Amino acid sequence: MPKRLPGAIAIVLACTLPAGSQLVQLRHWSGQGVAPVYEGFDSNPDGSFNMWFGYMNRNYEEALDIAVGPANSFEPAGANGGDRGQPTHFLIRRQKDVFKVTVPKDFGDRTLVWTLAAHGQTQQVTGSLKPVWMIDHQRTTRGGNIETINSNTPPAVKILQPEQTIALNAPAILQITATDDGLPQRRGKPVGMTIAWGKYRGPGNVTFDPVEAKIVDGVAEARATFSAPGEYILQAVVDDGSGELAGNFGYHCCWTNAQAKIVVKESK
Repeated sequence: MPKRLPGAIAIVLACTLPAGSQLVQLRHWSGQGVAPVYEGFDSNPDGSFNMWFGYMNRNYEEALDIAVGPANSFEPAGANGGDRGQPTHFLIRRQKDVFKVTVPKDFGDRTLVWTLAAHGQTQQVTGSLKPVWMIDHQRTTRGGNIETINSNTPPAVKILQPEQTIALNAPAILQITATDDGLPQRRGKPVGMTIAWGKYRGPGNVTFDPVEAKIVDGVAEARATFSAPGEYILQAVVDDGSGELAGNFGYHCCWTNAQAKIVVKESK
């Protein structure tokens, strides 16, 4: 890990650089805000649309918790106020296609505005159904071929126990099954699927063991432990080797998000 540069030194260096020098953007380990991102939309068989959102946590080390409310809200608010299923826990750096908001087929030229405020920085993003924002979550030719549109598709993922109630001093056992089309391949063999876990909502800290792993024979298991009682939503990202976990942020395929709801009770 690169050595941290104290804020005061950073300011002195910036002020003493000669005119015309190219400034190097400094990494911030903490103290920065979160920028909401509109990724685009896709359509459902019933004519409704999914508007997909992600975010950029500008910190390199500080994950942020921003409760649903004035600092984390949508406009128009919808049936549950400003709560449209967005995360309240924000992992570090760029997280793509984290959640969707489904809107009716007659949504038309209306917009959704997501507002996030943290560390004194308020940022907004506006989502619309303009054709330029249409995306495809179901297929990509990366790792496949251009002759066949379905040459690489996302994994199918199932959490075996999507809702659990546990005691605070006991771990939640997270088991998933996943299948894939075997693409992309490297040297004639499938790259293989990877799973990564993260907290999506919840009042305390969550520790995963492991937080990321290869999926072997279509199954994976992890344990989650919690620092405080309450209701949590955990999110798994299963990537086939061509999507988000592989660093291919220009694509919207091929990974799948799945969520588990864990209610943690006080230990007796």
